[in-house]
Amino acid sequence: MQKIRLEDIPGLRVTVMGLGLNGGGVASARFFAERGALVTVTDMKDETALAESVAALSGLGIRYALGRHDEADFSGADLVIKNPAVRPDNPYLLAAKRVETDLSMFLRFCPARIAAVTGSKGKSTTATAMAWMLKAGGLDAYLGGNITVSPLGFLDSATADSVVVLELSSWQLGDLRGSGVLKPSVAALTRIVPDHLDRYGTMEAYVADKRLIYADQDSSDWTVFDLDDPYGRSFAAETGASVLGYGAILPPGTYGVRVPADGSPCIATLPDVGEAELVPERLLVPGAHARRNLAAAAVSAWALGVEPTRIAAAAATFPGVEHRLEPIRDRRGVRWFNDSAATVPEAAKAAVEAFDAPVVLITGGTDKKLEFETARSAYARAASVVLLSGTGTDKILPLLKADGVPYSGPYSDIGLAVAEADRLALPGSVVVLSPGCTSFGMFKNEFDRGRRFKAAVAELPD
Repeated sequence: MQKIRLEDIPGLRVTVMGLGLNGGGVASARFFAERGALVTVTDMKDETALAESVAALSGLGIRYALGRHDEADFSGADLVIKNPAVRPDNPYLLAAKRVETDLSMFLRFCPARIAAVTGSKGKSTTATAMAWMLKAGGLDAYLGGNITVSPLGFLDSATADSVVVLELSSWQLGDLRGSGVLKPSVAALTRIVPDHLDRYGTMEAYVADKRLIYADQDSSDWTVFDLDDPYGRSFAAETGASVLGYGAILPPGTYGVRVPADGSPCIATLPDVGEAELVPERLLVPGAHARRNLAAAAVSAWALGVEPTRIAAAAATFPGVEHRLEPIRDRRGVRWFNDSAATVPEAAKAAVEAFDAPVVLITGGTDKKLEFETARSAYARAASVVLLSGTGTDKILPLLKADGVPYSGPYSDIGLAVAEADRLALPGSVVVLSPGCTSFGMFKNEFDRGRRFKAAVAELPD
């Protein structure tokens, strides 16, 4: 495949497939239009649904084909930039001469070192915490990818001395297959659990895309893996990179960081360092899963050149990530948390287990062909369960009934669900939105779900 250079972009006919609402399509269209390409944006959503994104691109001379796709926009383009949600076998893509993504283009042009993060749970927190630690360590660090920030937006700022942290979904990794553009200095993998089986069909196909994160690494790079996850241990055996583990026990001869179950400090064993504390006991973010994510971020930050003392100090001040056990309000002795990014049952389970206080759990939504048995103990542990409508909820209901768990709903309005949770929550308890399902049906996406939840909680009277 012929290499595309920045100087080749002026006059290039570029079609952006999937404008979307979360930045990737907008960033791609802006990137090419500002550099003189002839840009067409096409999306099955109409102009009304995409009004905010279209407004963000005003004045750039972009042509729009919204509410439809035309084959000529693909066959006549020199380059098509696809949204990761579009399957690679889409018939319009098959008509294109060349298909790329915002990530593949960024990786072709970016001179910086790359730290890549993937997994089923915890990748956003791990990636965000890693960038936080790198900046605290004095490095010029950037964060992008599946975190809803396209790295094309900071391409002009990143240099050879920078580190770019990329959160990568399985879809984004799959789009990079065979491109040869991803060789991260550090590849960090969080816990792997069933996800997106509505798209992949099997766990084997899903995990095969996750494996691409380290496929082109060599001994000069690092792969960071979960010692307590069978998939993590298989990744460590397969990678050509040096390995660093994180888990409850650090086997003799293994470098990495211990994550004690009792919440005590996470102590690392590192080459040329010996033992060092990387994650202190007191953190701002709740839950054992958050501590594991911080441990993965911390040992990755060390591999990228940050001193252990600076890593530990940064971990202690890390504020967390929006929509991931995000504290949003203390009201009448009840604490409210937004965990809308929890889109698999295991994440909802982790949310309930993060608190010692009684939990009113708002959960449910649209199914991804997942099993909810993994969250069954969390439903039973919750003081009350408030359900949102959806096909996933239809699979949760029999479990609640079988175990005699009290529940309300399902509700098709987030405001009604919040009102019911407020009625059920007693002083000293916690209310957490942790759906364990996708947002589609009731909401545009999980971020829309989280924002609407926060708005409804804010409207509760003092």
